[in-house]
Order: sequence, then structure tokens, then C-alpha cells
Amino acid sequence: MAHGGRALRDPLRATGAGAGGAGHRVSAPFVVGVAGGSGSGKTALCRALAGGLGPERVAMLCHDAYYRDRSELPAAERAALNYDVPDALDTPLFLEHLRALRAGLPARPPRYCFSTHRRIGEDAVVEPRPVLLVEGILLLHEAQARRLLDLALFLDVPDEVRLARRIARDTSERGRTHRSVLSQFEATVRGAHAAYVEPTKAFADLVLLNVGRVDRVAETAAGVVRERLARRRVVEAA
Repeated sequence: MAHGGRALRDPLRATGAGAGGAGHRVSAPFVVGVAGGSGSGKTALCRALAGGLGPERVAMLCHDAYYRDRSELPAAERAALNYDVPDALDTPLFLEHLRALRAGLPARPPRYCFSTHRRIGEDAVVEPRPVLLVEGILLLHEAQARRLLDLALFLDVPDEVRLARRIARDTSERGRTHRSVLSQFEATVRGAHAAYVEPTKAFADLVLLNVGRVDRVAETAAGVVRERLARRRVVEAA
């Protein structure tokens, strides 16, 4: 673990904070941003973090739910677009929802189909919780988003590992072929990562190498989150 020290009392239990239900405002959630390239393990880390911190205390918001709807284009043109650049995302709507959750209010993200590259309505309501996990490849590219984070994490993973994970994910979950995933990675993903994603590592509070078991990375990240939460409790009580 990168951050050692004595075990901390769980600050979430110490504050008596529980899940926020409909109509309940949770003040000042602790917002953790998780960034990194496609296939770096952001979603897996967020799920592991939620499990370690307590699922009932954690809300999640995914930047990639906010890809712009391109229904007006033929399917072949939609498939050929570069989805790893900032303009591919409806960031104004994402920021609106992130600000709402940070203010203790619920938000309803759009639902996006990665197979057809179209929006297909709205997803389930994200209720506010004491901890908000926000993830996305370009999350740290947006200055306004960075200002809304209490802790910024970046998952550092070599290209070949990210490509292998992306192939496994997209062929099993998104109806893609091995060839199409590889072609897209070489045509747009690799270059966009170098241009837009990799430079944002400089904005992270903590850079984590994620090439092995995600639970070990999650253990390190959870320790930092608990430490920051405990520190904030001390400041607020002063």
C-alpha cells in the first residue's frame, strides 16, 4: 500500500452518515474523481471502492454516460467517429448533474448505448450519498470538473494492457468484433489518449499503477479516501 499509518476509525460511521433517500439532501459529499485511459479499470476500481467503503454510502456518476447522441448520422458514420476527444461528450449536462449531486440533490443521467452510439432515454436516478465516485477518461481534462473534486485519482496502465482489456470488454459487452476494437484503438484511441488523457495525469492527487488485482489498488485508494474524510471531519469540528 502506498499510504501507510495507523488504522483510522471509519469516518462514515463516525459521522452517522447513511444513504440519502429521495427528498433528502446530503450536504457536501466527498467527491472522488477516477480518471485514466480506456481500459484502465476505472469502473472496476469504483465498484471495488464502493464495496470497501459501503455501497449504501456511495453514489457513482460516469462521464461516459454523457456521450452526445448521434442518431442523426447513419450507423457507419457513427461508428467511425472519434469518441475519445472532449467534443464527443455532453460535458455541460454532466457538470449540471455533478453540481446537483455535490449540492446533495439527485440527478438522472442519460442512458447511452455503446453498440449503436445513441442515447436511449434516461438511466436510473443517482441519489446523493456521503461519498460520490465520478469516473471518466476525460474527467480531469475539464477544469470545471476538476474544481468540483475533493480527490483526483489517475489509473496509469500501459497501452497493451488497456487494449487487451478493451478487447475483452467490447467483444463480450458491446457486440464488437476483435478486429473492429483493434482498428478503432489504432485509428483514434491511442492518439487521443496521448493528446488528451495522458497529460491530465498532472492534475491527479494520486497516480495508481493498475496492472494487477484491482482490489489491491482499491485498498490503497480507500485508505486515502478515509484519511481525507477523517481530516475533513477534524477541520469541520474545529
